[in-house]
Amino acid sequence: MIMKKLIFSLMLCVVFVAQVMAQTPPVDENGVALGGYDVVAYFVSNPMEGSTQYTALHNGATYRFATANNRDAFKQNPTKYLPQFDGYCAWGVAAKDAKFPINPETYDIIDGKLYLFFNGPFNGKTFNSSLLWNQETTKLQTAAHDKWSEVKSK
Repeated sequence: MIMKKLIFSLMLCVVFVAQVMAQTPPVDENGVALGGYDVVAYFVSNPMEGSTQYTALHNGATYRFATANNRDAFKQNPTKYLPQFDGYCAWGVAAKDAKFPINPETYDIIDGKLYLFFNGPFNGKTFNSSLLWNQETTKLQTAAHDKWSEVKSK
């Protein structure tokens, strides 16, 4: 019995780590934005998945929210909550002139704006682009905003 509980616990840990480390496109094949994470939650608490019960459609994407209040706040001012660079990895735009998927749990809020980052397996190791972003935030933030219109069109 103890062995079964231990194996079950280990399996849950593996699933949890795989989900946290999973990369997601800004909008998936089902039209769900940011892996279903609540964009308002980044500003009022911590990143959390939204519910299919509270949704809003914006620019063809479905955003999910943890609460009706978060959904209503988003509807009143979507621009306030939407991530920079259409939800692509900010470091990827700045440093690699590319659109990388993101890990919705890896983020930064700078001057009231949400920046998301790649954080997952790459070439057999874990690569967290926010660590590089944090080393040169001002420089990379400026570069990303300068490059976005060109990168966006790729």
